Amino acid sequence: MSAPRLRLGVNIDHIATVRNARGGALPDPVRGALLAIESGADGITAHLREDRRHIRDEDIRRLMAIISKPLNFEMAATEEMVGIALATKPHAACLVPEKRTERTTEGGLDVIGGHDHIREATTRLKAAGIRVSLFIEPSIAALEAARSIGAPVVELHTGAWCEAVMEGSNDAPREFERIQLAATKAAALGIECHAGHGLDYETARIIAALPQVVELNIGHFLMGEALFVGLPEAIRTMREAMNEGRNGGLGGA
Repeated sequence: MSAPRLRLGVNIDHIATVRNARGGALPDPVRGALLAIESGADGITAHLREDRRHIRDEDIRRLMAIISKPLNFEMAATEEMVGIALATKPHAACLVPEKRTERTTEGGLDVIGGHDHIREATTRLKAAGIRVSLFIEPSIAALEAARSIGAPVVELHTGAWCEAVMEGSNDAPREFERIQLAATKAAALGIECHAGHGLDYETARIIAALPQVVELNIGHFLMGEALFVGLPEAIRTMREAMNEGRNGGLGGA
C-alpha cells in the first residue's frame, strides 16, 4: 500500500512579524496565505500568541473569511485562546506551549504534566467541531498521553533533529530515530501524525519518507527563502522535495 499524500501546511506568522516590525498593514499575511495556496499549500497555519507579536486577531478573522483552504489555528491552551477558537471555528486548532521570553516555540507541549488542563481544552474544542492537534515531543510517553487526552492528531516537534542536522551533530541519527518510532507509535494508536519545526528542503525530503506522517507544517524557512526566490518558488521547491522523499523510499538522517 502506498503512503498517503503528504500535505503541506504553510505558516504565515513571519509575514506578520515583518509587518509588525514597522507597523501599518504591509506586508499583509492574508495576501501571503492566498499566494501560498495558489502555489500549492494544502492549508495555512497561523499562531495567535498571547502577546500578539506577529499574528493579530483581525488576521485570524480575515483568514477565516477569505482563504479557501483549511486554517490551522495554533494556540496556547488558555481560556482566552479557547474562547477565540470557539468563536472563530477554524478547521483545526493545534495546542502549543508558549512562553513570553521565547523567540519561537522551544519544544513540545507538556502533555503529561498538563494532562487534565489540556484534556479540558481539547474536549471543549472537539465539541465545537474543531479538529484538535497537540504539538508534542517525539516520545512514546507523550503519544500515550495524547491518546488519553483524546487528541485525534499530533504534530511531532522536529526542531531538535533539524538543529542536529544543521550543526552536523552526531545526535542527528538518534533524534531521527525518535521521530521514526513516534510516527510508528502514533499510527498504532490510531492518531494522525503531522510534523514540523525547523524543516528545510533537505530535512523535509528525509522526513517525507516516513509513511505515517501525513502533513508537514513549515513557515520560517519558507519565508526566509521567499526573500531571495519569491514565495511561489519556495513553496514549489518544498513541494518537490516532499514529493521526492515520499516517492523515493526512506531517507537517511
